[in-house]
Amino acid sequence: MSSILDSLPQVSVDSLQEAVLSLRPLNVAAISVGVWLLLKVARTARRRLASTRLRGPPRADLFFGQGRYVEESKDTASIYEAWEHEYGSVFSIPWTLGMTKVVLCDPKAVTHFYQYETTRYDKSKVNKHLTRNLAGDSVILAIGDDHKRQRKAMTPAFSNASIRNVTSTFYDSAYKVVEAWSSILESSNDNIIEVQGWMSRVSLDSIGVAGFSHDFGTLDGKYSKVADVFERFQSTKPGVFFNISILIGLVFPAIMKLPIARLALAKELNGALSVVAKDLIERMRQEKAGLAEGQSDNSVIGLLIKAGSPGAELYMSEDEVLSQIKLLLVAGYETTSISLSWALTELAKNKDVQTKLREELSQFVGKDPTYEQLNNGLPYLDAVVLETLRIHAPVPETTRLAAEDDVIPLSEPIKDASGTPRDHIVVAEGTQVTVSIHFVNRSEKFWGPDAKQFKPERWLNPDGLESRAKEIQGHKHLLTFADGPRMCLGKAFALSEFKAVLSTLVRNFEFDMRDAKAEVEIARGLLPRPRIVGEQKVDLPLRVTRL
Repeated sequence: MSSILDSLPQVSVDSLQEAVLSLRPLNVAAISVGVWLLLKVARTARRRLASTRLRGPPRADLFFGQGRYVEESKDTASIYEAWEHEYGSVFSIPWTLGMTKVVLCDPKAVTHFYQYETTRYDKSKVNKHLTRNLAGDSVILAIGDDHKRQRKAMTPAFSNASIRNVTSTFYDSAYKVVEAWSSILESSNDNIIEVQGWMSRVSLDSIGVAGFSHDFGTLDGKYSKVADVFERFQSTKPGVFFNISILIGLVFPAIMKLPIARLALAKELNGALSVVAKDLIERMRQEKAGLAEGQSDNSVIGLLIKAGSPGAELYMSEDEVLSQIKLLLVAGYETTSISLSWALTELAKNKDVQTKLREELSQFVGKDPTYEQLNNGLPYLDAVVLETLRIHAPVPETTRLAAEDDVIPLSEPIKDASGTPRDHIVVAEGTQVTVSIHFVNRSEKFWGPDAKQFKPERWLNPDGLESRAKEIQGHKHLLTFADGPRMCLGKAFALSEFKAVLSTLVRNFEFDMRDAKAEVEIARGLLPRPRIVGEQKVDLPLRVTRL
């Protein structure tokens, strides 16, 4: 053995140092890139070996797989539905640079995914960058104990008692719309009103006053920097470069640091929200100093101020408090305004539904439904709201990366790529996993042959729901508010606002499509919104008649 060692060339420490120092920066960069690529290839190979090999569509593009086709589609649910029919309730899609995306359409698998979303699954670096650009490090990015702490601190603000106290705010905003529209119609020859912009204003003003005691004043014609940037976000279509950047960013996250117009707009919105959030905190701290000892404030802003106080049981840093305010403003504005816009569209298209809803609300003359009546005493209003949220969920899907290897159970066996039956699948760490909310909410597999139809009557008899729909564990068997520990914290707040505003508008106006043949399409803004085909902006002009 010693003779073999003696025969090897002897390398001194000095010669090694000399060799390293002789490397040029370009050589070092090339070696670094080479090592990085080898690690990427090794991780990709490991994912493929550790994961269950699933059936799925072939790679359509050498570089992007099926990524561009899916990401640039206005209706990904239809794509997923076609593939689910062909490949089964769980399938894989070839993605960018050798990555794959596993799509879950099985209810048991979906429940498992949401149950472990704060531990075994996490947002990708690209998704985190986009979210942080928009609203900072909020609860939506927190995982594990941090997520539990932040969510627990805000939960009392969304209790029944708290929402009951702010229901009058929703009505105040709704009646401002009634007054404004009545004035417009008095001087209008065609009775056409672009309703989507108004739904954005009513949502922003409502979340501002009800959540933070701040009136943006957009319903009164006041300029708001936040509303202005929101509107530009809605009317700006994601460009090809942005879509490609999102896909490539899964492998090369650094690409998100490039000067991308849409990201710049997100930063501008973040800046505008930060100004409002800081002003709210300062003003509330001054008001809190005047509260009597022992007096509590369970408003959103009150609880956040409390959590930001030194020594608080559920302490949040200044940045965390600011981020929660920004997130809640974005979520409260965007999702509710979209849902209201879709509801008015469906009522204009389905006049029988509109008439039936108005008949149920006719009992309220000179008064408004109470909080209890909104939630439990108006079954057809509830049915219209649920059907709108089923067909037109504001958030189309949930996509996460597996933070560790995971075994996902299935409600019924599938065949893997080799044809072997499987009652569970394995996804390796780093695998993309997607639940299509739009697919699950609209699938004939769960909701029957009329799944694509707007049919509120399906909700009037709980026993009338398809048995498979009841396998879905979300709110009212819908995934619109997600599920598990990340289920939408403001769900009850959003539903009460939705019902209060919609019931007020339907009692005061009749809605028709602008033209009998007018078609509605999905326009991509911050989230998918309805738009009349042919409109340049994200506009929804409807024919509105005062009753």
